[in-house]
Amino acid sequence: FTSTVPLTIGYNNRQVRPGAALKPSAVVSKPRVDIGGNDMRVLYTLMLVDPDAPSPSHPSLREYLHWMVADIPGTTGVSF
Repeated sequence: FTSTVPLTIGYNNRQVRPGAALKPSAVVSKPRVDIGGNDMRVLYTLMLVDPDAPSPSHPSLREYLHWMVADIPGTTGVSF
């Protein structure tokens, strides 16, 4: 994954790195997402996917979409 704009995601004031594996207990609360675009006319889409659901050893569902948020304006900090 290569971001085209600065993007930071955090849970409980801890920043998450792309590709990091997180325990369910660490992501119970809503994430904080900051998108550092510079044009409010540009809209972004953010998705959380699992590439080998339900587990790496038994990826029967293959890629699984957990959630998606669309139409996020640039230069924003959002929680959802």
